[in-house]
Amino acid sequence: MKFKIAPMSQADAVAVARWHYPDPYSFYDRTADNDDAALLLDAGRRKGRFFSVQDEKGKLVGFFELQKLGNDVVIGLGLHPELTGRGLGGDFLEAGIAFAQRKFRPARFRLSVATFNKRAIKVYERAGFTTTRSFDHETNGGVYRFLEMTRPA
Repeated sequence: MKFKIAPMSQADAVAVARWHYPDPYSFYDRTADNDDAALLLDAGRRKGRFFSVQDEKGKLVGFFELQKLGNDVVIGLGLHPELTGRGLGGDFLEAGIAFAQRKFRPARFRLSVATFNKRAIKVYERAGFTTTRSFDHETNGGVYRFLEMTRPA
């Protein structure tokens, strides 16, 4: 699958906000965290940070949240729920990394992932990310263990 990445429109933000993942990945539903949903849906806060990903037919298949912090780009991402678990994660991630390299020219990429999400961790490790630390993060009404992972740009 080929991916096209562009600034996220309001229509795409609304669509992403409605995505529902099967358990235990429902943890990533935007409805699970009001602050996450508010950030996504606010056009002013979203500008320059959220990017829609479309397939070659123009269908919304995912998104990237890219935030430049010093020499790092912090990556957040989501693949459409119907496309998860189908082996697309590596190519999807690499498309986002290539886009972020062109746009931001960082020295390093950084992301965080819930420790239960073994499927995503495997994708990140295959893409060259290594764990730099683990930490507890308050989100979605509880405190969860996360890994911070990094890789050179």
